[in-house]
Amino acid sequence: MSLLTEIVAAVDPTLAAYAVDEPGPGRFEDAPLERDRAFVLEVVHEGYQMHYGEPRAFAGMDSDMRLLAGDALYALGLARLAESGDLEAVRELADLIALCAWAHADKRPEVIDELWRASAEALSPKGGPGARAAVQERLVTGATGPAQSV
Repeated sequence: MSLLTEIVAAVDPTLAAYAVDEPGPGRFEDAPLERDRAFVLEVVHEGYQMHYGEPRAFAGMDSDMRLLAGDALYALGLARLAESGDLEAVRELADLIALCAWAHADKRPEVIDELWRASAEALSPKGGPGARAAVQERLVTGATGPAQSV
């Protein structure tokens, strides 16, 4: 079962009514993550897509419903992760969500894929510094302008 299919099975019936028949594989299907962490990252990514892009597992919603559905998917991912008691991982995903919103608001779309990669690495068994460190490094090195706090 693909991660996106698992997400559809886990959502509220109100949202499940908008599920597409065959969403295909998720973005993090082959990432070096434990299955639960891959699910969490995938559901948060689908929530992000509801807000800023094109979701893969759901269709047919108006803009208000997409915004609410995106929030519900963020909450599903964070709640599932919080159940494990891993507060550092919850912090990482909360940072990721906030930094993606910042990147869109500040018109810095070039950092978004980097944010997702850094968070996936941070959540992997190998670990990593995470999304906040990736953006701070980019800003400090001048890749997007002068150093700023994020």
